[in-house]
Amino acid sequence: MVRRINVTGAGGIRLAAWEFADPPKGPVDGVDSESGAEAPAGSVVRPGGETSGPAGPQGRRPPGVLLLHGLMGRASHWAETARWLSGRYRAVAVDQRGHGRSDKPGDGPYDREAYVEDAEAALEQLDLAPAAIIGHSMGALTAWQLAAKRPDLVQALVISDMRATALGEQSQSEWEAWFKSWPVPFATLGDVRRWFGEDDPILERTNPSRGEFFAEVMAERADGWRPAFSPRQMLRARETWVYDAHWDELAQVQCPTLVVRGIDGELGRAEAQEMVRVLPRGIYAEVQDAGHLVHYDQPEGWRRVVEPFLQHALPSGS
Repeated sequence: MVRRINVTGAGGIRLAAWEFADPPKGPVDGVDSESGAEAPAGSVVRPGGETSGPAGPQGRRPPGVLLLHGLMGRASHWAETARWLSGRYRAVAVDQRGHGRSDKPGDGPYDREAYVEDAEAALEQLDLAPAAIIGHSMGALTAWQLAAKRPDLVQALVISDMRATALGEQSQSEWEAWFKSWPVPFATLGDVRRWFGEDDPILERTNPSRGEFFAEVMAERADGWRPAFSPRQMLRARETWVYDAHWDELAQVQCPTLVVRGIDGELGRAEAQEMVRVLPRGIYAEVQDAGHLVHYDQPEGWRRVVEPFLQHALPSGS
């Protein structure tokens, strides 16, 4: 069963949070487990519709895990991860502003502060904290910036294929040109999968999982399939972090942190290992035969490195 819970982010923006697994028997935070109706975030709905406060009649809850997708992503990219996490934790994925079913304000803001404040609001309103945060790419940057800002909210951190160095102006120009190269509209989702998984000129080899990843972020319009996000807004979001290095904030993260890279991803081994050295409690892991989309390329390898880390960092989830 899939459940949506509305969260109010920075500036009153509406964010869509998602649970992708059946809840444990009994009360479930924010959702009536029988009807699937929404309730205020942080409340518990008993069968019959009666609500109680966050503690609930059973008292203790499983540890929380917040999942943050990367640029152009959406919460559903975490569905498989969230499902195996749900046996031990309360795992919630969020469509970040400008993505998925969350608001996409034309004027933004799409800066770092907004994304970090949105994640902060999600943790607090969903009553997940202190939680583990699992972030991919831009979502990982948001995660470690929040961990540095609010260590009381973050108990453990997983950084998936995100660099701490500045990428620079050329990187932003390359992304702008790449967006313009997309042959939109796509006639079918099969065409989406084929272009992003096989025909995209930036690919060095075919990558079917990449095609599946982008098929998840397309919406059908009158003339065909187009991205469900605004490329202009994505570039605006990206320009707020590509020109800067983020080592100082990384060094402020006090919780156990797993740095995961795909062997063929964007985060090189030397930089990943330097990130682990800078982190006060950093741990390194790599996933074979995986690129930037680690959890999509090799879901079993991804689980093998993340699951034991979380079990150690969140022992109350056993």
